[in-house]
Amino acid sequence: MVSIGVVGGGIIGLATARRLASRGARVTVLEKEDRLAAHQTGRNSGVAHAGLYYAPGSLKATLCRRGVELLREYCLERGLPYIECGKVVVARHAGEVSRLREIQRRALANGVPGLRWLDPAGLGEVEPHAAGVAALHSPRTAIVDFPAVARAFADDVTAAGGTVLLGFEVRRIRRSGGRVVVNEELAFDRLVVCAGLHSDRVARLAGDDPAPAIVPFRGEYYRLVPQRTHLVRGLIYPVPDPRYPFLGVHFTRRVDGGVDVGPNAVLALAREGYRRRDLRPADVWETLRWPGFRRLARRHWRTGVKEMYGSAVKGAFAAEARSFVPALRTADLVPAPAGVRAQAVDPDGSLVDDFRIGQLGPIVTVRNAPSPAATSSLAIAEHIADRVLAD
Repeated sequence: MVSIGVVGGGIIGLATARRLASRGARVTVLEKEDRLAAHQTGRNSGVAHAGLYYAPGSLKATLCRRGVELLREYCLERGLPYIECGKVVVARHAGEVSRLREIQRRALANGVPGLRWLDPAGLGEVEPHAAGVAALHSPRTAIVDFPAVARAFADDVTAAGGTVLLGFEVRRIRRSGGRVVVNEELAFDRLVVCAGLHSDRVARLAGDDPAPAIVPFRGEYYRLVPQRTHLVRGLIYPVPDPRYPFLGVHFTRRVDGGVDVGPNAVLALAREGYRRRDLRPADVWETLRWPGFRRLARRHWRTGVKEMYGSAVKGAFAAEARSFVPALRTADLVPAPAGVRAQAVDPDGSLVDDFRIGQLGPIVTVRNAPSPAATSSLAIAEHIADRVLAD
Protein backbone atom coordinates (compact mmCIF):
# COMPACT_ATOMS: atom_id res chain seq x y z
CA MET A 1 0.00 0.00 0.00
CA VAL A 2 1.45 3.37 -1.04
CA SER A 3 1.86 5.87 1.82
CA ILE A 4 1.04 9.50 1.11
CA GLY A 5 1.37 12.59 3.25
CA VAL A 6 -0.90 15.56 2.60
CA VAL A 7 0.22 18.91 4.00
CA GLY A 8 -2.76 21.08 4.91
CA GLY A 9 -6.04 20.53 6.73
CA GLY A 10 -8.09 22.91 4.62
CA ILE A 11 -10.74 21.77 2.17
CA ILE A 12 -8.28 21.08 -0.69
CA GLY A 13 -5.95 18.98 1.43
CA LEU A 14 -8.80 17.06 3.02
CA ALA A 15 -10.60 16.45 -0.27
CA THR A 16 -7.34 15.20 -1.76
CA ALA A 17 -6.65 12.95 1.22
CA ARG A 18 -10.19 11.58 0.97
CA ARG A 19 -9.77 10.78 -2.72
CA LEU A 20 -6.39 9.12 -2.21
CA ALA A 21 -7.69 7.04 0.69
CA SER A 22 -10.66 5.91 -1.40
CA ARG A 23 -8.18 4.62 -3.98
CA GLY A 24 -6.36 2.47 -1.45
CA ALA A 25 -3.53 4.71 -0.30
CA ARG A 26 -2.44 4.97 3.33
CA VAL A 27 -2.93 8.69 3.94
CA THR A 28 -1.75 11.04 6.67
CA VAL A 29 -2.92 14.67 6.79
CA LEU A 30 -0.49 17.12 8.43
CA GLU A 31 -2.12 20.31 9.76
CA LYS A 32 -0.19 22.89 11.76
CA GLU A 33 -3.24 24.32 13.58
CA ASP A 34 -5.17 22.65 16.39
CA ARG A 35 -8.31 22.51 14.24
CA LEU A 36 -9.30 21.92 10.63
CA ALA A 37 -10.35 24.60 8.11
CA ALA A 38 -8.74 27.32 10.26
CA HIS A 39 -7.84 29.73 7.48
CA GLN A 40 -9.18 30.21 3.94
CA THR A 41 -11.70 27.35 4.15
CA GLY A 42 -13.22 28.74 7.32
CA ARG A 43 -13.12 32.38 6.29
CA ASN A 44 -14.55 32.55 2.77
CA SER A 45 -17.92 33.67 1.45
CA GLY A 46 -19.48 30.19 1.45
CA VAL A 47 -20.50 30.32 -2.23
CA ALA A 48 -20.61 27.26 -4.47
CA HIS A 49 -19.80 28.89 -7.80
CA ALA A 50 -21.46 27.77 -11.01
CA GLY A 51 -18.51 28.64 -13.28
CA LEU A 52 -19.49 31.97 -14.82
CA TYR A 53 -16.24 33.89 -14.98
CA TYR A 54 -13.50 31.48 -15.92
CA ALA A 55 -11.76 31.21 -19.28
CA PRO A 56 -13.19 28.21 -21.14
CA GLY A 57 -10.72 25.33 -21.12
CA SER A 58 -8.85 26.59 -18.05
CA LEU A 59 -8.41 24.42 -14.97
CA LYS A 60 -10.71 26.79 -13.09
CA ALA A 61 -13.47 26.35 -15.66
CA THR A 62 -13.25 22.58 -16.04
CA LEU A 63 -12.69 21.76 -12.37
CA CYS A 64 -15.31 24.23 -11.13
CA ARG A 65 -18.02 22.81 -13.38
CA ARG A 66 -17.25 19.23 -12.38
CA GLY A 67 -16.55 20.18 -8.78
CA VAL A 68 -19.82 21.99 -8.17
CA GLU A 69 -21.84 18.98 -9.31
CA LEU A 70 -19.77 16.65 -7.11
CA LEU A 71 -20.13 19.05 -4.18
CA ARG A 72 -23.90 19.26 -4.62
CA GLU A 73 -24.20 15.46 -4.65
CA TYR A 74 -21.94 15.14 -1.62
CA CYS A 75 -23.86 17.68 0.45
CA LEU A 76 -27.17 16.05 -0.38
CA GLU A 77 -25.81 12.61 0.53
CA ARG A 78 -24.35 13.83 3.83
CA GLY A 79 -27.24 16.08 4.82
CA LEU A 80 -25.11 19.23 4.65
CA PRO A 81 -26.58 22.63 3.66
CA TYR A 82 -26.61 23.29 -0.08
CA ILE A 83 -29.00 26.11 -0.93
CA GLU A 84 -29.41 27.21 -4.55
CA CYS A 85 -30.33 30.82 -3.78
CA GLY A 86 -29.06 32.08 -7.14
CA LYS A 87 -26.80 34.97 -8.11
CA VAL A 88 -27.18 38.11 -10.20
CA VAL A 89 -24.13 39.78 -11.73
CA VAL A 90 -25.18 43.40 -12.15
CA ALA A 91 -24.06 45.99 -14.70
CA ARG A 92 -24.60 49.33 -12.97
CA HIS A 93 -24.21 51.43 -16.12
CA ALA A 94 -23.89 51.03 -19.89
CA GLY A 95 -20.09 50.93 -19.71
CA GLU A 96 -20.25 47.57 -17.91
CA VAL A 97 -22.65 45.84 -20.30
CA SER A 98 -20.01 44.65 -22.78
CA ARG A 99 -18.03 43.05 -19.95
CA LEU A 100 -21.20 41.41 -18.68
CA ARG A 101 -21.81 40.01 -22.17
CA GLU A 102 -18.31 38.52 -22.08
CA ILE A 103 -19.15 36.82 -18.77
CA GLN A 104 -22.30 35.46 -20.41
CA ARG A 105 -20.23 34.13 -23.33
CA ARG A 106 -17.79 32.39 -20.98
CA ALA A 107 -20.56 30.97 -18.82
CA LEU A 108 -22.36 29.50 -21.83
CA ALA A 109 -19.10 28.03 -23.13
CA ASN A 110 -18.52 26.48 -19.70
CA GLY A 111 -21.96 24.88 -19.70
CA VAL A 112 -23.42 26.86 -16.78
CA PRO A 113 -27.10 25.87 -16.57
CA GLY A 114 -30.16 28.09 -16.40
CA LEU A 115 -28.56 31.42 -17.32
CA ARG A 116 -30.88 34.37 -18.00
CA TRP A 117 -30.12 37.87 -19.26
CA LEU A 118 -32.19 40.39 -17.29
CA ASP A 119 -33.29 43.91 -18.08
CA PRO A 120 -33.92 46.29 -15.15
CA ALA A 121 -37.46 44.98 -14.69
CA GLY A 122 -36.26 41.39 -14.69
CA LEU A 123 -33.55 42.25 -12.17
CA GLY A 124 -36.25 43.75 -9.96
CA GLU A 125 -38.20 40.51 -10.03
CA VAL A 126 -35.18 38.49 -8.84
CA GLU A 127 -33.69 41.07 -6.45
CA PRO A 128 -36.27 43.78 -5.73
CA HIS A 129 -33.81 46.12 -3.99
CA ALA A 130 -30.97 45.84 -6.55
CA ALA A 131 -30.35 48.48 -9.23
CA GLY A 132 -28.67 48.17 -12.62
CA VAL A 133 -29.13 48.54 -16.35
CA ALA A 134 -28.74 44.78 -16.95
CA ALA A 135 -27.88 41.61 -15.08
CA LEU A 136 -26.95 38.00 -15.65
CA HIS A 137 -28.90 35.55 -13.46
CA SER A 138 -27.38 32.21 -12.44
CA PRO A 139 -30.16 30.41 -10.55
CA ARG A 140 -28.02 27.35 -9.74
CA THR A 141 -25.34 29.26 -7.81
CA ALA A 142 -25.54 28.03 -4.22
CA ILE A 143 -24.38 28.67 -0.68
CA VAL A 144 -22.83 26.01 1.55
CA ASP A 145 -21.04 25.55 4.88
CA PHE A 146 -17.47 24.82 3.75
CA PRO A 147 -16.04 24.19 7.23
CA ALA A 148 -18.73 21.53 7.75
CA VAL A 149 -17.86 20.01 4.37
CA ALA A 150 -14.17 19.95 5.33
CA ARG A 151 -14.94 18.20 8.60
CA ALA A 152 -17.01 15.62 6.74
CA PHE A 153 -14.07 15.02 4.38
CA ALA A 154 -11.85 14.44 7.43
CA ASP A 155 -14.35 11.92 8.77
CA ASP A 156 -14.19 10.10 5.43
CA VAL A 157 -10.39 10.02 5.62
CA THR A 158 -10.36 8.43 9.06
CA ALA A 159 -13.18 6.04 8.15
CA ALA A 160 -11.01 4.81 5.27
CA GLY A 161 -8.09 4.13 7.64
CA GLY A 162 -6.27 7.44 7.20
CA THR A 163 -4.87 9.69 9.90
CA VAL A 164 -5.33 13.41 10.56
CA LEU A 165 -2.56 14.96 12.66
CA LEU A 166 -3.33 18.37 14.17
CA GLY A 167 -0.64 20.64 15.57
CA PHE A 168 1.95 19.24 13.13
CA GLU A 169 3.86 22.05 11.40
CA VAL A 170 6.03 21.01 8.48
CA ARG A 171 9.49 22.54 8.91
CA ARG A 172 11.70 20.31 6.79
CA ILE A 173 11.24 18.08 3.75
CA ARG A 174 13.94 15.91 2.22
CA ARG A 175 14.16 12.86 0.01
CA SER A 176 15.98 9.76 1.17
CA GLY A 177 16.11 6.31 -0.35
CA GLY A 178 13.18 6.95 -2.64
CA ARG A 179 10.98 8.27 0.17
CA VAL A 180 9.95 11.75 1.28
CA VAL A 181 10.93 12.51 4.88
CA VAL A 182 9.07 15.23 6.81
CA ASN A 183 10.56 16.80 9.96
CA GLU A 184 12.79 13.72 10.36
CA GLU A 185 9.71 12.10 11.93
CA LEU A 186 7.57 10.70 9.13
CA ALA A 187 8.44 9.11 5.80
CA PHE A 188 6.10 8.72 2.83
CA ASP A 189 6.22 7.32 -0.68
CA ARG A 190 4.53 10.49 -1.99
CA LEU A 191 3.74 13.95 -0.63
CA VAL A 192 1.06 16.47 -1.60
CA VAL A 193 1.46 20.11 -0.52
CA CYS A 194 -1.86 21.96 -0.05
CA ALA A 195 -0.55 24.58 2.37
CA GLY A 196 -2.74 27.57 1.41
CA LEU A 197 -1.29 30.79 2.79
CA HIS A 198 2.09 29.08 3.20
CA SER A 199 2.02 27.07 -0.03
CA ASP A 200 5.08 28.77 -1.53
CA ARG A 201 7.13 28.31 1.63
CA VAL A 202 6.33 24.61 1.98
CA ALA A 203 6.86 24.09 -1.76
CA ARG A 204 10.33 25.63 -1.43
CA LEU A 205 11.07 23.25 1.46
CA ALA A 206 10.29 20.47 -1.00
CA GLY A 207 12.72 21.89 -3.55
CA ASP A 208 10.25 23.72 -5.77
CA ASP A 209 10.89 27.07 -7.48
CA PRO A 210 10.50 30.35 -5.59
CA ALA A 211 7.83 31.44 -8.08
CA PRO A 212 5.04 32.08 -7.78
CA ALA A 213 5.18 33.66 -4.33
CA ILE A 214 2.17 34.19 -2.09
CA VAL A 215 1.15 37.79 -1.40
CA PRO A 216 -1.57 37.90 1.28
CA PHE A 217 -4.59 40.15 0.71
CA ARG A 218 -7.03 40.67 3.54
CA GLY A 219 -10.68 40.66 2.55
CA GLU A 220 -12.72 42.72 4.99
CA TYR A 221 -16.44 42.09 5.34
CA TYR A 222 -19.39 43.84 6.87
CA ARG A 223 -22.66 42.15 7.74
CA LEU A 224 -26.20 43.48 7.38
CA VAL A 225 -27.97 44.00 10.66
CA PRO A 226 -30.75 41.37 11.04
CA GLN A 227 -33.62 43.77 10.40
CA ARG A 228 -32.14 44.69 6.99
CA THR A 229 -31.32 41.25 5.56
CA HIS A 230 -34.53 41.45 3.51
CA LEU A 231 -32.65 43.77 1.14
CA VAL A 232 -30.93 40.74 -0.41
CA ARG A 233 -32.62 37.51 -1.45
CA GLY A 234 -29.59 35.63 -2.75
CA LEU A 235 -26.26 36.85 -4.12
CA ILE A 236 -25.64 40.23 -5.77
CA TYR A 237 -22.27 40.56 -7.53
CA PRO A 238 -20.56 43.28 -9.57
CA VAL A 239 -19.15 42.91 -13.05
CA PRO A 240 -15.51 42.15 -12.16
CA ASP A 241 -12.56 44.16 -13.39
CA PRO A 242 -10.77 41.84 -15.86
CA ARG A 243 -7.39 43.10 -14.63
CA TYR A 244 -7.84 41.43 -11.26
CA PRO A 245 -8.87 37.98 -9.99
CA PHE A 246 -10.81 39.66 -7.15
CA LEU A 247 -14.56 40.00 -7.64
CA GLY A 248 -15.08 43.29 -5.78
CA VAL A 249 -17.61 44.19 -3.09
CA HIS A 250 -20.74 42.04 -3.27
CA PHE A 251 -23.68 40.80 -1.20
CA THR A 252 -23.68 37.18 -0.04
CA ARG A 253 -26.47 35.42 1.82
CA ARG A 254 -25.16 32.84 4.28
CA VAL A 255 -26.62 29.46 5.19
CA ASP A 256 -27.55 30.84 8.64
CA GLY A 257 -29.72 33.54 7.02
CA GLY A 258 -27.32 36.44 7.47
CA VAL A 259 -25.97 38.60 4.65
CA ASP A 260 -22.32 39.56 4.30
CA VAL A 261 -21.14 42.55 2.29
CA GLY A 262 -17.63 42.57 0.87
CA PRO A 263 -14.84 41.86 0.65
CA ASN A 264 -12.43 44.53 -0.37
CA ALA A 265 -8.80 43.54 -0.98
CA VAL A 266 -6.03 45.22 1.01
CA LEU A 267 -2.47 44.06 1.50
CA ALA A 268 -2.23 42.07 4.73
CA LEU A 269 0.77 42.71 6.98
CA ALA A 270 0.87 39.06 8.03
CA ARG A 271 0.12 35.82 6.23
CA GLU A 272 -2.56 35.21 8.85
CA GLY A 273 -3.34 38.88 9.42
CA TYR A 274 -7.09 38.89 9.94
CA ARG A 275 -7.10 42.15 11.89
CA ARG A 276 -5.77 45.51 10.76
CA ARG A 277 -3.37 45.59 13.69
CA ASP A 278 -1.89 42.18 12.90
CA LEU A 279 1.73 42.68 11.89
CA ARG A 280 4.47 40.14 11.34
CA PRO A 281 7.65 41.91 10.14
CA ALA A 282 9.09 38.74 8.59
CA ASP A 283 5.98 38.36 6.42
CA VAL A 284 6.09 42.02 5.37
CA TRP A 285 9.75 41.77 4.46
CA GLU A 286 9.16 38.62 2.44
CA THR A 287 6.41 40.39 0.49
CA LEU A 288 8.42 43.56 -0.11
CA ARG A 289 11.51 41.77 -1.34
CA TRP A 290 9.57 39.69 -3.87
CA PRO A 291 10.22 41.32 -7.29
CA GLY A 292 6.75 40.40 -8.46
CA PHE A 293 5.14 42.37 -5.65
CA ARG A 294 7.19 45.48 -6.41
CA ARG A 295 6.18 45.33 -10.06
CA LEU A 296 2.56 44.71 -9.06
CA ALA A 297 2.60 47.71 -6.71
CA ARG A 298 4.07 50.05 -9.33
CA ARG A 299 1.46 48.98 -11.85
CA HIS A 300 -1.63 49.06 -9.63
CA TRP A 301 -0.91 51.44 -6.75
CA ARG A 302 -3.96 53.59 -7.49
CA THR A 303 -6.28 50.61 -7.04
CA GLY A 304 -4.42 49.76 -3.85
CA VAL A 305 -4.99 53.24 -2.45
CA LYS A 306 -8.70 53.03 -3.30
CA GLU A 307 -9.01 49.70 -1.49
CA MET A 308 -7.18 51.07 1.56
CA TYR A 309 -9.52 54.08 1.63
CA GLY A 310 -12.53 51.77 1.55
CA SER A 311 -10.99 49.81 4.40
CA ALA A 312 -10.36 52.88 6.55
CA VAL A 313 -13.61 54.74 5.84
CA LYS A 314 -16.82 52.80 6.44
CA GLY A 315 -18.85 55.37 4.54
CA ALA A 316 -16.76 54.81 1.40
CA PHE A 317 -17.28 51.05 1.67
CA ALA A 318 -21.02 51.60 2.13
CA ALA A 319 -21.17 53.94 -0.86
CA GLU A 320 -19.65 51.27 -3.10
CA ALA A 321 -22.17 48.71 -1.85
CA ARG A 322 -25.02 51.23 -2.19
CA SER A 323 -24.35 51.47 -5.92
CA PHE A 324 -25.91 47.99 -6.16
CA VAL A 325 -28.54 48.29 -3.42
CA PRO A 326 -29.59 51.97 -3.17
CA ALA A 327 -31.67 51.44 -0.01
CA LEU A 328 -28.56 50.44 1.93
CA ARG A 329 -27.58 52.78 4.77
CA THR A 330 -24.18 53.00 6.40
CA ALA A 331 -25.80 52.15 9.73
CA ASP A 332 -27.03 48.85 8.22
CA LEU A 333 -23.48 47.50 8.25
CA VAL A 334 -21.66 45.97 11.21
CA PRO A 335 -18.15 44.44 11.11
CA ALA A 336 -17.84 40.75 10.22
CA PRO A 337 -14.83 38.39 10.35
CA ALA A 338 -12.19 38.99 7.70
CA GLY A 339 -10.36 36.48 5.56
CA VAL A 340 -6.94 36.45 3.92
CA ARG A 341 -6.55 35.35 0.30
CA ALA A 342 -3.36 33.51 -0.63
CA GLN A 343 -2.76 35.27 -3.94
CA ALA A 344 0.09 33.87 -6.01
CA VAL A 345 2.15 36.49 -7.88
CA ASP A 346 4.63 35.72 -10.66
CA PRO A 347 8.03 37.48 -10.86
CA ASP A 348 6.74 39.82 -13.60
CA GLY A 349 4.06 41.15 -11.25
CA SER A 350 1.20 39.17 -12.78
CA LEU A 351 -1.54 37.99 -10.45
CA VAL A 352 -1.85 34.25 -11.10
CA ASP A 353 -5.46 33.63 -12.03
CA ASP A 354 -5.79 29.94 -12.85
CA PHE A 355 -5.13 27.05 -10.49
CA ARG A 356 -1.45 26.15 -10.60
CA ILE A 357 -0.34 22.68 -9.60
CA GLY A 358 3.23 21.46 -9.99
CA GLN A 359 5.15 18.23 -9.51
CA LEU A 360 8.69 17.32 -8.48
CA GLY A 361 8.97 13.57 -8.74
CA PRO A 362 7.01 12.09 -5.83
CA ILE A 363 5.89 15.53 -4.58
CA VAL A 364 2.88 17.44 -5.93
CA THR A 365 2.58 21.11 -4.97
CA VAL A 366 -0.56 23.22 -5.14
CA ARG A 367 0.88 26.69 -5.77
CA ASN A 368 -2.29 28.68 -6.46
CA ALA A 369 -5.81 27.65 -5.46
CA PRO A 370 -8.00 30.72 -4.85
CA SER A 371 -11.75 30.88 -5.43
CA PRO A 372 -13.43 28.75 -6.74
CA ALA A 373 -11.11 26.20 -5.12
CA ALA A 374 -13.54 25.28 -2.34
CA THR A 375 -16.30 24.74 -4.89
CA SER A 376 -13.90 22.71 -7.03
CA SER A 377 -12.32 20.77 -4.17
CA LEU A 378 -13.61 17.31 -5.08
CA ALA A 379 -12.62 17.77 -8.73
CA ILE A 380 -9.20 19.18 -7.75
CA ALA A 381 -8.79 16.09 -5.58
CA GLU A 382 -9.45 13.84 -8.57
CA HIS A 383 -6.95 15.81 -10.64
CA ILE A 384 -4.24 15.60 -7.97
CA ALA A 385 -4.87 11.94 -7.17
CA ASP A 386 -4.48 11.01 -10.83
CA ARG A 387 -1.06 12.68 -10.85
CA VAL A 388 0.09 11.27 -7.52
CA LEU A 389 -0.91 7.70 -8.39
CA ALA A 390 0.11 7.83 -12.05
CA ASP A 391 3.21 5.65 -11.57
